[in-house]
Amino acid sequence: MTSRTALIGIPLAAFGLGYWIAPKEQLDTVVEHTGFLQTDTKKVLSATVESLRSENKMLVLSYKGTVRVKVERTKFWVLGASQELIVPGVVNYYLDLSKLSLADVTFDEKAKLVRVKLPPVVMGDIAFQPEQATTINGGVLTFSQAQVDELLKANYASARRAMTAQAQGPGFVDAARRQAIGNVQSYFEVPLRIVGQPDVKVVATF
Repeated sequence: MTSRTALIGIPLAAFGLGYWIAPKEQLDTVVEHTGFLQTDTKKVLSATVESLRSENKMLVLSYKGTVRVKVERTKFWVLGASQELIVPGVVNYYLDLSKLSLADVTFDEKAKLVRVKLPPVVMGDIAFQPEQATTINGGVLTFSQAQVDELLKANYASARRAMTAQAQGPGFVDAARRQAIGNVQSYFEVPLRIVGQPDVKVVATF
């Protein structure tokens, strides 16, 4: 968990640093000064949305699990083969930020509240770790390498279905959504603080 938090924190820190080190001329093209410590908040939000969109995908959570599956085959009613596969895999959850637009962001000036409507969390492909897998073969037919390879192919297909079912569990999906909300809120809060709007609250929802 610590390593994942550090990984997610990198773009947030880099994003804030970019605002600090940007030359004044560049900053003024994004933020219009209308008075002492006053800014055009909508332009700040617009710049933030474009920055997020340029990220394309935001990694919000990684889940590593292990599945155990087994397949059995029989030929001529007497010749059999079986194979058990135990394999770990990693599933990543993302926000597709290319679907975020300024229309998804509203600013209530009186309430000093920014609302952000997030795109759905999507699950990436499963990355199995075959170098850490265990296979247990049994039966006369497993003396054939071709038969072993066929069993392994069938087992990985079953393992993919099993891992997908695990990763789609409500606990993991809810955790990914919470992390996505926190990440996006931070992305909006950092530039608002930098330009003198620390009292504006950001609320991201799905």
